[in-house]
Amino acid sequence: QVQLVESGGGLVQPGGSLRLSCAGSGRTFNTYTMGWFRQAPGKEREFVAAISRGGGVPLYADSVKGRFTVSRDNAKNTVYLQMTSLKPDDTAVYYCTARFGDGLDTNLRNYEWYPYWGQGTQVTVSS
Repeated sequence: QVQLVESGGGLVQPGGSLRLSCAGSGRTFNTYTMGWFRQAPGKEREFVAAISRGGGVPLYADSVKGRFTVSRDNAKNTVYLQMTSLKPDDTAVYYCTARFGDGLDTNLRNYEWYPYWGQGTQVTVSS
């Protein structure tokens, strides 16, 4: 089992950048596939990005590809989401997720595949 704590959210102007962090508990962080999802008010939960246990080829939603970068530091039990060129449409609560082992791309994009979730961090993009 792993516990996840996100940080780094806040208010940023359009075009700005933020870096979210997600710290995981335990000594087996490198056995978990990690994901990021977001949910805006009145909208369904949306896949943002995912990264495999060893940090291999990341997976991104089309809406963030080229602007967001997911990475992980297993020595620090932390996964990051670097967000650039932020838009008002990026405003949402961002959640870090984890699941033991590997999965197909279709799994990684599905929020129901992840059993472990952080509490979320608010990102607001507004002038």
